[in-house]
Amino acid sequence: ELPKPLLPVANCPVLNYVLHQLEQSNLKDLIVVVEGEDAALLVGAWISGTFIDRLHVEIAAVPEDIGTAGALRAISHHLTAKDILVVSGDLVSDVPPGALAATHRRHDAAVTTMLCSIPVSGPLESGSSGGKDKAKKLGRYNIIGLDPSKQFLLHIATGAEIEKDARISKRILHAVGQMEMRSDLMDAHMYAFKRSVLQEVLDVKDTFQSLKEDVLPYLVRIQLKSEALLNRTPQGEENSNEKVSSQNNQAFISRILANASTPSFHGIYSENPDGSCSTRKTHKCCVYIASSSSYCVRLNSIQAFMDINRDVTGDADHLLSPNNIIGPSPKLGTKTTVGPNCRLGEGSEMGDKCQVKRSIIGRHCRIGSHVKVVNSVVMNHVTIGDGCIIQGSVICSNVQLQERVELKDCQVGAGFVVTAGSEYKAESLAKKEK
Repeated sequence: ELPKPLLPVANCPVLNYVLHQLEQSNLKDLIVVVEGEDAALLVGAWISGTFIDRLHVEIAAVPEDIGTAGALRAISHHLTAKDILVVSGDLVSDVPPGALAATHRRHDAAVTTMLCSIPVSGPLESGSSGGKDKAKKLGRYNIIGLDPSKQFLLHIATGAEIEKDARISKRILHAVGQMEMRSDLMDAHMYAFKRSVLQEVLDVKDTFQSLKEDVLPYLVRIQLKSEALLNRTPQGEENSNEKVSSQNNQAFISRILANASTPSFHGIYSENPDGSCSTRKTHKCCVYIASSSSYCVRLNSIQAFMDINRDVTGDADHLLSPNNIIGPSPKLGTKTTVGPNCRLGEGSEMGDKCQVKRSIIGRHCRIGSHVKVVNSVVMNHVTIGDGCIIQGSVICSNVQLQERVELKDCQVGAGFVVTAGSEYKAESLAKKEK
């Protein structure tokens, strides 16, 4: 019953982690774009109550299923700054957005994207829940081409593209001399755009829906074009078989390769028909690569939801604020134990001889006696009867588990009632829609 930005991570909406990071980088003039009017009202109400007098936030509701590029196109008249930082509302990260913004400004780039290491448990972008030992599918990740200085993004392919033959522009290879191909980095969905370039792409390419799959690859592909940046796409844009003129060919190649060792290969010279040189018109596609020790995960699957909740109460607990294991005023019965890496919400009560391990319990929950909760997330206002065992599961708000229920690797939708003595494994339980 919650919009995705308000899904709880350690009893705090995931959007809180994004806004807190922006606030820490002193980026306080924000537009929060939400799909759907109802969701926008809920998100707006939460932001008003949480960040009042701290951030200047405008809530913009856009139609559902128009994609990230479509959403920006819908609010483009609100964008006035020279550079625009775009962050996905489901990103939990300790990488300061200001570092990306500084890299973008330093290079005067058209776009700068943040790349980070693929999370250990590898949540699949379109995946369902699964164990940590599931096989990683290469097609789920990015194939990324970087220049030798690792400052410029020269190639990016995602998803199904990776399973086809890669087409890499010879113009890029000539310019840079060599390219490092990486499959161990993921696009974190944090971008800095030069506003004029972004708006021109959105206007000219009105069928583009995704920043990651449409806008970013397009800008990467055309970054060394000598023609007008966007509104005249010359023939052969996709042609990977371009030939360098034979006239002065060796000198031309030598000059390009001499520049390949410098970071600013965008400043190379192109050969004019009369043999003179002129600066090639380019725009720069840059990267900011987060350190391998950084935390950077998107909440884009059930498995990722479980992983993030586990991480922020464990190894990534520096993201918690305040960092207390047990929230104010939960009541615990005798011989009830709460292990490390747990978080209990305010107003919750637990009976006698319960065990909670590596789990999150929400606010105002009523938990009976002899209950065991392991590796699970229990949201708010949940009632759990005596003798229940819950492992690796997500229990949404207002659920009732009657006595002696056993759940393993399940998801229980909001308001669902699980009858006494039931046992479920790897099931999704939810009310039937009327």
